[in-house]
Amino acid sequence: MFIPPMLLQYAKNNEPFDGISTFAELKWDGIRLIVSNMDELNLFTKNTNATAKYPELHNPPIPKGTILDGEIVVLDEEGRADFEETNAGFRSSKKRKPVVFMAFDILYHAGIDVTGLPLERRKQLLEETLQETEHYRIVRPIRGSAKDFYKIVCQLGLEGIVIKKKDSRYEKGVRSWSWQKVINYQKAEVYITGYSKKESSWLLGYQDGERIRPIGTMELGITQSARESMWPVFRSFKSGESKDYVYIKPVVRCKVKYRDWYKSGAMRLPVFEEFIV
Repeated sequence: MFIPPMLLQYAKNNEPFDGISTFAELKWDGIRLIVSNMDELNLFTKNTNATAKYPELHNPPIPKGTILDGEIVVLDEEGRADFEETNAGFRSSKKRKPVVFMAFDILYHAGIDVTGLPLERRKQLLEETLQETEHYRIVRPIRGSAKDFYKIVCQLGLEGIVIKKKDSRYEKGVRSWSWQKVINYQKAEVYITGYSKKESSWLLGYQDGERIRPIGTMELGITQSARESMWPVFRSFKSGESKDYVYIKPVVRCKVKYRDWYKSGAMRLPVFEEFIV
């Protein structure tokens, strides 16, 4: 049985907050997965049935009639989530590394829909239902301040945290303010080196010694006014083009925030913030 997962909002100004009615937990950097162990086992991402892809998650340590929500991750030697390895394994089974399912919610218990129960109670049922193994683990709320926890997460270079209302019901397929994510973004100053002919994206370059190193494309955060202000630059400083891109001389810099770097040297999920004048 597939259940559309409850989605998160970004916390205001991407800042953590404390409250007696909320708790925080680590945000694992992986792929969302619903483990449905009803009449038969099914592993659902948001868009696909991935049961056959992850045999290490077969025979889950939960009884029939259980549905869990969580994140699959590939862990590195230090126990950190390696998103690039997780994503590569999802795209291709060749040399795929084993995943771990990080369960943070329970949606069905003993064949009964428990999404209407408060999150605190669902967390209790999760603890009672799931026996942790090498490939199945529980994501537990931290004790103490979300603000302090976020500082530690940033110091360790982890993805971020999720702040959840203790009494929140599971809102299927809804992007709810009851769950808010705070992302550990990195910051950088980069050059705009071109734009896509087909998509609303800009090419980026990063100062590496005396050269400008290509670091991929940026789509997020670019406003209409920012695009309009760049058109005179695009026209005046065009340096060439290909089938898909128009290239411009690296004369304009901007500030971006991003998740991290891919092993290829590309910047992961850059978001435009402002031009550097």
